[in-house]
Amino acid sequence: MTSKTSNIDEAVEAAFEPLRGNPQADRAAAVLSNLADYGLIWVVLAGLKARRRGPDRRRAVVALAAAGFSSLIVSRVVKDAIARERPDEHLVMTVRTPSSSSFPSGHTLAAFCTAFVLADTDAQTVANVGFAAAVAASRVHLRAHHPSDVIGGAAIGSVLGLGLRPVVNLITPGSRGRSRSRRVGRRGGGGIGGEEVVLKEL
Repeated sequence: MTSKTSNIDEAVEAAFEPLRGNPQADRAAAVLSNLADYGLIWVVLAGLKARRRGPDRRRAVVALAAAGFSSLIVSRVVKDAIARERPDEHLVMTVRTPSSSSFPSGHTLAAFCTAFVLADTDAQTVANVGFAAAVAASRVHLRAHHPSDVIGGAAIGSVLGLGLRPVVNLITPGSRGRSRSRRVGRRGGGGIGGEEVVLKEL
């Protein structure tokens, strides 16, 4: 990695260092990291979306599968190509000991990819991306990754997720991910005191 990357890593590490050793911060980082391990939180979220039969269930299943397989393949390819060493020390917490190379952060890449693909609405996208960012911060806090590993994972995952989302929407027609509604007010002429029409667009 370049000297510029090293400078970024040092600056971010310095910002996180005062939080390390704080029991609440350490536990929160461990919980967030474990929730993202093997995509656990996203499996649960997809399961909630798929609780009823229909197009929304199909979209949830397809979105989870597409994000999971794509992020795993991309992460492994890039990790093998870069082969960066992990940080020398990691925070001793109840999290799985990482065994792969460091760049990019697989947890972060998968979290950002799935955050974009699984969301049906803008509000869900914001909430999902917020959680993905928290996962990214947890990986730095635990010293499981260099900060630049996490930044790279977030960037790659976001690009991958944004690219996959229209594909998932295309092959799962009729779901809320593809539909949106708008209200159009009609005044006078055709109704008594004005009329409100709801148009559904697919």
